[in-house]
Amino acid sequence: MDLSNIEVKKDLQIVFMGTPDFAVPILKSLIENYNVRAIVTQPDRKGNRGQIQVSAVKQVGLDNTILVLQPNDIKTEYEEISNLNPDLIITCAYGQILPKALLDLPRLGCINVHASLLPKLRGGAPIQKAIMDGHTKTGITIMYMDTKMDEGDIISQLPVDIEENDTYDTLHDKLSKVAVKLLLDTLPSIINKTNSRIKQDNSLSSYAFTIKKEDEKINFNVTAKQVYNKIRALNSHPGAYCIYKGKRLKVFESYITDNYPTGFNGEVTAIYNDGFGVKVSNGEVVFKTVQLEGCKVMDAKSFINGNKDIVGKVLQ
Repeated sequence: MDLSNIEVKKDLQIVFMGTPDFAVPILKSLIENYNVRAIVTQPDRKGNRGQIQVSAVKQVGLDNTILVLQPNDIKTEYEEISNLNPDLIITCAYGQILPKALLDLPRLGCINVHASLLPKLRGGAPIQKAIMDGHTKTGITIMYMDTKMDEGDIISQLPVDIEENDTYDTLHDKLSKVAVKLLLDTLPSIINKTNSRIKQDNSLSSYAFTIKKEDEKINFNVTAKQVYNKIRALNSHPGAYCIYKGKRLKVFESYITDNYPTGFNGEVTAIYNDGFGVKVSNGEVVFKTVQLEGCKVMDAKSFINGNKDIVGKVLQ
């Protein structure tokens, strides 16, 4: 039995920085295999009903009695992290860019687990953007961090296929599992300083900035595939939406038909067994699962029962 490897893992001081559900399996795998000295996550937020919500990553820290730090601004509030003198900082969807003083602190550097094949899709919404833009492949990149967003040297990558029926939820889960494997496979070479270090080709870069409200609105003047991709990219949160009778109508599930109806783009064309059709620039998309503002999520059939005059209405 190689006890030296166990001692390396035990002695290594890791600070993990992350916030959402995506980072949870990665953090748990580190806790199982290494010494996570502290967890850094975003400050607690107030939910829609005024209740304080802790991040998914913080909850893991609390459950495992690990020190949790929550600076409001990591650029100026990093003294507690510095005092820990970590050997390695690992980030995953943390949500803030680290200052150079923190990047230079660990002897093994700061690495980031990013949900795309860099230099493609730099930024905070790579999963949504990959689906929205119709990509058929994405993946996980482990990289060294620098002062610019997702521009550091690449250490390792692992591709993941995007299936035609993948949604944000399904792709999120696939990528999170791959991230666990890739990180655990890559860490020994980082610790031993035998890992690869590949400069990114900035001429091949693209960006996936955080989704804004205007990005969530469905445009019926584009193709059926583009509408379908937006809906599955924003499933299940925050949800793509359109306007129906002055209210926001979110759409969480849809499919494309072979029909080419006439009429206005956005016009409800027909009622089907599993939803209602909507005309777009080059065909028809059927909405299957929806949520009208102020109501619960429901299947389209239930929605139609309360909106029997929907055919012929034009969604905005």
